[in-house]
Amino acid sequence: MLERYNELRIREGYRIRPAAVLAPMAGVTDTVFRRLIREQGGCGLLMTEFTSADGLARARERTKKYLYFSADERPIAAQLFGAAAATLAAAAAEVEALGFDQVDLNLGCPAKKVIKCGGSGLLRDLSLLEKILRAVRAAVRIPFTLKMRSGWDETSVVVREVGRLAEDCGVEAIALHGRTRTQGYSGRADWSLIGELKATVRIPVIGNGDVNRPEDAARMFRETGCDAVMIGRAAASNPWIFRQMQQYFSTGRYDQPSALDRGRLLREFFRRLLDPATAELLADDPLGKMKQFASRFTHSVPGGAALRKSIYECRRADDVLARVDEFFSNSTATTPETDRTLTGVAGD
Repeated sequence: MLERYNELRIREGYRIRPAAVLAPMAGVTDTVFRRLIREQGGCGLLMTEFTSADGLARARERTKKYLYFSADERPIAAQLFGAAAATLAAAAAEVEALGFDQVDLNLGCPAKKVIKCGGSGLLRDLSLLEKILRAVRAAVRIPFTLKMRSGWDETSVVVREVGRLAEDCGVEAIALHGRTRTQGYSGRADWSLIGELKATVRIPVIGNGDVNRPEDAARMFRETGCDAVMIGRAAASNPWIFRQMQQYFSTGRYDQPSALDRGRLLREFFRRLLDPATAELLADDPLGKMKQFASRFTHSVPGGAALRKSIYECRRADDVLARVDEFFSNSTATTPETDRTLTGVAGD
């Protein structure tokens, strides 16, 4: 198991070390958050927020901001969504021209506004999906992968069918979230389907869904035979999880961040969001991001509920930072706590 965790080989000359991937998450995995994850260590591959191919085709500036990355984020994959083969192929070619190491197709997002133009909605039309896969594969030379859900609902699980189709079309790895679209984020991810996909295809399979602790990652490797593990929502509330996985696979133990550790990282994240040079690169409002991130990140901090209430009353980003500084300067917010993983982040 440790040997598999050490490396994910997608093609000759392109390897992910270690075999741990940050999932694309709307409103979360921008360049600031990705760099924060990279700096903690243990994450082999970063992924952008999922980006509209139609938006790129229309040269929308906001859409283009989703694809900004810095050299220290490598290796990095851009994830696209859409439902038109030609548009997706053109977007993939643009991604390659921008210098990304990998392009990924979203077949997993369950949001209504996404399934109208791609996402998990493509799992209901495998004929269209084949056209898309072949068009994108022909448009790029960089590794081409996809992330999918197991099907539209429990009566239409298409893990084997999509796996075979993707492999035949030249897709080089598949990430599977073991829930259907209708499940959303409810219930439990069915890891047996990850094992089923692994038994069906020869290309690497990346397991995703309900990996909240390093022990979960180890169990997923063991139970499914997957080649790598992808983590989304857990990383949004615990950016140390990849480093913890690395510690766990090496020693059987891992460090738990204290409330002070959380405070330091939260303040550093907020300061980066407010840096004028960085703010110009973000597609979303810094104030909204600060409130969102503070909510996820302080649920295991003593007194965190009062801080969250105070933050949500703020009308200026500078005020949020001031309240976070004040809170974590208080000696009562120093007790180490066990991390909890939150739900509801689109993309995992």
